[in-house]
Amino acid sequence: MSALMNRLVNAPASLRWHTGALLTRALYRRAFAAIGEGTVIASPRRLTGTDRISIGSRGAVYEGVWLGSEGAPLRIGDDVYIGHDVHIHALSPVTIGNRCMFADGVFINSGDHDRRDRSQVRPTGPITIGDGVFLGQRVIVLGGVTIGAGATVGAGAVVTRDVPAGAVVAGVPARPIG
Repeated sequence: MSALMNRLVNAPASLRWHTGALLTRALYRRAFAAIGEGTVIASPRRLTGTDRISIGSRGAVYEGVWLGSEGAPLRIGDDVYIGHDVHIHALSPVTIGNRCMFADGVFINSGDHDRRDRSQVRPTGPITIGDGVFLGQRVIVLGGVTIGAGATVGAGAVVTRDVPAGAVVAGVPARPIG
């Protein structure tokens, strides 16, 4: 009896994942600039400017994700894990390397509201995230920033300036630790 109950309890997440895999193959692949083999987008919250978004192979994009491009390319590499409720918005180009892992609630945005007219949004500079970067839960990455390969950004950090390759940073604003 407990095996049956376990299956029933776990079925909805599995069903959402399999539905996402089907939609990725049948629908999203046609709308995006590119989606590599084996990538699954499961139950996104919002997708905008998909013709300027490229995702590599074997990626996992979980529920509640918002991917948006407002005229600038958004490029995501191979083997990238994008957790629940991640928001990535490209007003300036955003490039994400291979084998990155973004925990739940990460916010990456290369745009900002104009100081004089809050209804206007303006680009703030490109964002480049190198290969093998880990962003902890609820990290914020602002425009004009490069995060070097292999860097780790601790949960809740706000990245306002470049992070060297292999560095471990945390805090508001993010600073090297350890």
